[in-house]
Amino acid sequence: MHIYLSFAAALLYVICPFINSERQRLAMGLTALAWCLHGLTLGLGVYAPGTLRIGFALMWSSAIWVSVLVYLVENRNFSVEGLRFLVLPQATLTSILPIFFPGNVIILSGKPAMFPWHIGVAVLAYSTLTIAAFHALVMYVQDLHLHRQRQSRMPATGSWLWLAKALDRLPALLKMEHILFLLVSLGFVFLSLTVLSGVIFSEQVLGVAFKWNYKTSFSILSWFLFALLLVGRQWRGWRGKAVLRMTLLAFLSLLLAYVGSRFVLEVVLHRSLS
Repeated sequence: MHIYLSFAAALLYVICPFINSERQRLAMGLTALAWCLHGLTLGLGVYAPGTLRIGFALMWSSAIWVSVLVYLVENRNFSVEGLRFLVLPQATLTSILPIFFPGNVIILSGKPAMFPWHIGVAVLAYSTLTIAAFHALVMYVQDLHLHRQRQSRMPATGSWLWLAKALDRLPALLKMEHILFLLVSLGFVFLSLTVLSGVIFSEQVLGVAFKWNYKTSFSILSWFLFALLLVGRQWRGWRGKAVLRMTLLAFLSLLLAYVGSRFVLEVVLHRSLS
């Protein structure tokens, strides 16, 4: 059943960017419906009686699902219609991607009751911070585009013309920065819960004694960098490219800790995860 729901969500997502901006309520309503269907398919795809399914496609899909939610919430108070053309095409793809890359099944028999919650929070953490890193990259390109416009009066041509038009549809950089810190703050909360359960409650939650390895090291390093970024923003007013670089550096640590290894094992080496 969730396969049909996935294609239904994808169909709604692909329609929404083509709805005229004058019919914004219709576009928002269909996007909200697609988001609900998308979330339902994620739940059905991840959880099944006695099992848990985890994979890079599900995590990427979860990341875009979170970004669609941020778009829906932010668009209620501010005009961020430009994000519709950035987020929804990705949502179209990722809502059906887990059908082709279903990931690996974890048997829950014999595992503590908190284990599924730990995994769920971890997926939300990695997913939210993944989309934050992508958002930072878009902001970096947007900043380059604005500088190019100021320094050159020549109109954009070729492939740059298409990119320029897409960037011009995005919200202002200040608004994009606000959304970035919203994503980072949300992801940091999830990451904190993940690290806490993984480090302090490892034996009770995961069923194994705590082990200090490269995944733990990079996860804690990423947590520290994201914490430093939020503190710097709050107390020192950090902005601009320094914020983007810090976001990407913190995400790189997270990537080395978890997502990269899963992608290599599943897609490149075709091996099951332990």
